[in-house]
Amino acid sequence: MVSTYARDPGDPDAPYLSFWRERHLCTLTTVRADGTPHVVPVGVTYDPGARLARVITSGTSAKARHVRAAGPEGAPVAVCQVEGRRWATLEGRAFVRSEPERVTEAERRYAERYRAPRPNPSRVVIEIELTGALGSA
Repeated sequence: MVSTYARDPGDPDAPYLSFWRERHLCTLTTVRADGTPHVVPVGVTYDPGARLARVITSGTSAKARHVRAAGPEGAPVAVCQVEGRRWATLEGRAFVRSEPERVTEAERRYAERYRAPRPNPSRVVIEIELTGALGSA
């Protein structure tokens, strides 16, 4: 049975995309080495054309360590946001990227949705290659 909440992460409908453009705090769920979930608040940007979600963070953060530990296949992750009865989740494989052009692009998108990020010379971007999307938005 197909969920009535399922979305195409590369071709979302207008209300879903609009919800992801509003300023909302999100959560990122990664998996620790022992298999337990690690859920933290983050800012997320969504780029359906590239089928990517991006999270900026310090390269030494637990979330970056969890993603790196998953190896070259990437880490299974989910990002989610909620406001009242509206909710939206993006799922995929995450990779830590440190290339300056990728970090700069992530910072630019973050500034558009939230505010200019503070300087951080150890910043990386967690890029999530999207495989699924769900939501009521």
